[in-house]
Amino acid sequence: MQAEDRKIIESIKAGGLDEFAKLYDAYVKKIYNFIYFRTHHKETAEDLTSQVFFKALEKIRQFDETRGAFSSWLYRIARNTVIDHYRTKKEEANFDEAYTKASHANLNEQIDAKNVIEEVGKYLDILRPEQKEIIIMRVWDELTYQEISEITGKSEGSLKMMFSRTMGELRRELPLAIFIVFIIGGKFYGRYH
Repeated sequence: MQAEDRKIIESIKAGGLDEFAKLYDAYVKKIYNFIYFRTHHKETAEDLTSQVFFKALEKIRQFDETRGAFSSWLYRIARNTVIDHYRTKKEEANFDEAYTKASHANLNEQIDAKNVIEEVGKYLDILRPEQKEIIIMRVWDELTYQEISEITGKSEGSLKMMFSRTMGELRRELPLAIFIVFIIGGKFYGRYH
């Protein structure tokens, strides 16, 4: 999609702001899921997703494709928006809270996904926040190492090494059934959002 994104962005920078709708349509579900997994609150995720796309539209002329893909730039905006959200609410901006918060809205739709997240969350507590973030981005958000590198500013090599070591830790610590749920969890979770 990078080539198509590039054409759309060029058109937007040339004044065709209505082209932004194509980028929105291509990424809104992914960004919403990324945010929802970190907030576990439907309305908050919707609000923050809107903020992300508003910020992206506002700053689209500053996007520099030589510094990474548009998708990575958008995920970086989403990540920073979630962190800002927790800071303004005077809550610690870490991913531990994402596992303990539960949405009371649409509980019937979310119960299966919530159970998976809670079960996996118990085992993810053994990880450092940095490890959790990379595992979540790679397994649940299905981002490439290149995208994670562009989002976090860490090298692809160090991310691959950290991911491999962390997965080794999880394999040793998790019962096999939970490890399997963890690995397929991202796909399971995605069916509900």
